[in-house]
Amino acid sequence: MKSLINYIKKGKFYQAAVEDGSDIIFIVDFDGTILYHNTSVRETLGYRARSLVGKNFFDFILPEKLNEFKSEFQKSRKKAYNQKVEFQFLCKDKTYRFLEFNSINLKHKDKLEGLILDCRDITQRKKDAEEMVRLQKAKEQFLANISHEIRTPINGIAGMASLLGKEQNTEERETYLNAIRHSAENLKVIINDILDLAAIESGKLKFEKIAFNLSDLLPSLISTFKYQAEEKKIMLDYTLDEKANRILMGDPVRLNQILINLISNAVKFTHTGSILVNASVQKEQKGKCWIELSVTDTGVGIPEEKLKTIFESFSQADESVTRRYGGTGLGLTIAKQLVELQNGKISVKSKEYVGSVFSIVIPYATSNSNHIGITAQQKRNHQKRSTSQQPVHVLLVEDNDINRLYAQSILRGWNCKTDVAENGLVAIEKLKSKEYDVVLMDIQMPVMDGYEATKAIRMMAPPVNGVPIVALTANATKNDIDRCREAGMNHYLAKPFTPEDLYNKLFEELRLNEELVVSPVMHEEKTLYDLSYLKKVSNDNEEFIREMVQTFIQTIPDSLDQLEDSVRQSDWLRTSRLVHQIKPSLTLMGIHALKDTAVILEEEFKTEQVPSAENIGSVKKFVAELRQTVNQLKLRHKD
Repeated sequence: MKSLINYIKKGKFYQAAVEDGSDIIFIVDFDGTILYHNTSVRETLGYRARSLVGKNFFDFILPEKLNEFKSEFQKSRKKAYNQKVEFQFLCKDKTYRFLEFNSINLKHKDKLEGLILDCRDITQRKKDAEEMVRLQKAKEQFLANISHEIRTPINGIAGMASLLGKEQNTEERETYLNAIRHSAENLKVIINDILDLAAIESGKLKFEKIAFNLSDLLPSLISTFKYQAEEKKIMLDYTLDEKANRILMGDPVRLNQILINLISNAVKFTHTGSILVNASVQKEQKGKCWIELSVTDTGVGIPEEKLKTIFESFSQADESVTRRYGGTGLGLTIAKQLVELQNGKISVKSKEYVGSVFSIVIPYATSNSNHIGITAQQKRNHQKRSTSQQPVHVLLVEDNDINRLYAQSILRGWNCKTDVAENGLVAIEKLKSKEYDVVLMDIQMPVMDGYEATKAIRMMAPPVNGVPIVALTANATKNDIDRCREAGMNHYLAKPFTPEDLYNKLFEELRLNEELVVSPVMHEEKTLYDLSYLKKVSNDNEEFIREMVQTFIQTIPDSLDQLEDSVRQSDWLRTSRLVHQIKPSLTLMGIHALKDTAVILEEEFKTEQVPSAENIGSVKKFVAELRQTVNQLKLRHKD
């Protein structure tokens, strides 16, 4: 040992290793006694200069790994060099850090029984590796869950379809059809979750900036889950702070989506007790209002160690969760990203077996009524389209027989005249001989696919080259969407799509002749209502729709009389309340042209100040248009 110490004192060691390097340098004898360490030990391990000299290296190794380390140390004694030996070393603060050494055997070079250990801190690398393993396991579990979740409804659909092919009575047939519908809805939820996440991560998600009020959004949202809550005998309710009951500018659809994810989780994991949704104002500043919404449940809760990863993709609180409750595990990830894309924050507090509180805070612009009124008025003006006696002409380019039949059946109900083409080449020939209002273009087709067909159409002579083209694609990744746009397509619609998805694309986004799509019966008069919402919620139950229409016809005239009376008496608060009472009926009956007006009028007349002549005129016009709608419903929906 004395000759080894002399070696260090003479400075030969400094020729073998750099003193001021970032690596930790130890020199030890063959028994493990530390004879030297450089200053990097303090920075990484916390020990002062020379404080470890004279101590044994083995005493600082993680005890359960000591035998394994000694084995590697013995190998280093026999080799001239040894590389990448991992170990855990005790720090000054009593924690262990992952290090890795490369050794130089001084016996082979200078005939001295000692080792130079060049050590690097690999703690972060080990953490990253562990995290990668954890994420990989989570992803594998997610794929296994998704496979199970997709196969289950597909098996249900296939099985029920097979039974429908056999003889059965009306009751059995309805049971099988309901099972198919239920399985299809489950499948749609799973696919939509995946597509939503893809849209968010691709940066293609856009947010609206329109006027909305939480007093409209929350009641309908709660009613969506009311039946499930009643089935489980749990109380579901909401509270709305008075300060939060105001017109906000933002995207109510995305807010609705966030809350649906949070409430559906609460309903899923709560078996007794209650769920409460609360809306309040966290703060206000210069035309902005930070709205805080919380969902509090008395459910199973989340283990503390899972709270850090609960919002990650492919993550649920426990692997067995999916087996017990189903789902993709993407709901909270989507909610988090939707919140953060709106400059908001999402958080969770939870205690296992006690319950959870999920909270979101999103800043929304608040604006004076005039600004909102102008925005809504501009929107209504934009929605006015010329009345045409002709139906909407659609060219459906689709090679799959079932997909063609599905789309044709939907379009037929909206007074659309639909021609079909089984590939892009046939579509081009049809466009040469006839004008269309829109082309619904499948992507994957034989002979000529959707991309090639679209490029060819855009090179044709006007007006054909300007026809709107909507891509019908089963792929909705960023690359697929970009490719559609590069080819010249205006919009895209991801498969599988619902009638509502197609309707919104054609008549809300593309603004095709909306006046004609609801009822093909009376072309001479613009249809002022749209019963598609009632049809959807009742599964086309004619008796239910008839009852709703008759109730509307019988009750609304009295409300309108009261509204006119409140204006005559200058009772502006009563005017606001009456408009608020009428507003839900506008949604039910699909009276879209008056919904924005109702939101504005309710807000304008909330104060006791004398309203402008323009606003009073707006109320009278609102009443007149609603009476016209009632008369139209009476004529077209007689008992």
